[in-house]
Amino acid sequence: MQRNLFNILIILLGVTSCSSPKTLAPVKDHTQPPSTKVAVHVVAPGETLYSIAWRYNQDYKQLAKANNIGRSYTIYPGQRIYLDGRKLAAPTARTAVAPNSSKKTPVVKTNTQVASSSRSDRLKKESPVVKKENTKQSHSTAVDWAWPAEGKILKGFQAQNALSKGIDIGGKLGEPVSAAASGTVVYAGEGLRGYGKLIIIKHSDKYLSAYAHNKRLLVKEGDTVKKGEKIATMGQSGTDSVKLHFEIRYDGKPVDPLAHLPSKS
Repeated sequence: MQRNLFNILIILLGVTSCSSPKTLAPVKDHTQPPSTKVAVHVVAPGETLYSIAWRYNQDYKQLAKANNIGRSYTIYPGQRIYLDGRKLAAPTARTAVAPNSSKKTPVVKTNTQVASSSRSDRLKKESPVVKKENTKQSHSTAVDWAWPAEGKILKGFQAQNALSKGIDIGGKLGEPVSAAASGTVVYAGEGLRGYGKLIIIKHSDKYLSAYAHNKRLLVKEGDTVKKGEKIATMGQSGTDSVKLHFEIRYDGKPVDPLAHLPSKS
């Protein structure tokens, strides 16, 4: 009898413990915070203003203007480049003040000076105004393009896809990569992630072109190249297959290379 009562008591205790409220572990919200646009870039060794502008899809001229960088576009490691369009205040030049400049000496005109002055005024009124021609020539945006490699197109340009800013051209390891147009090499290195060994050529104030994933670079920054000149060998640096990734930028924005390259026969 006592044994049965003991068993009943154990069962009741078990039911009571199961019905008791459980303490829930606190739940934390691990939602990823919204991404923020990069506003400042700190220059790393080997970078140029052109490569930085290329990375952020910006026009190098506007970037230079906003950061008070001269027409030589020279930057240095550790320099802060503002990318959000803010205009930095230009350094104010101090003007030298001549001593005793507050004292003004009266000027007395002689009869000869007055006559000369009136004659000069009369000639200005009678002489026709001739506008000087603006001898400064505007930079042409026309560029004579050629194919940078002979292979087939593996991937085309997609305006809505941030990862397809150009075209991919297939080929074999070590095949020649040529300059698509004449210009100046403004970047040659592998400092841009995802591009491998990269060359950027400036063709005009408006147009730049880029050649990525090379095996070997045959030109350096500052070199002048001609259209069709061999500038690199095809490789797979920064990617998993042998190919040339080719881009054209107009005012810093990617454009479809097929709209500029000649039709293949």
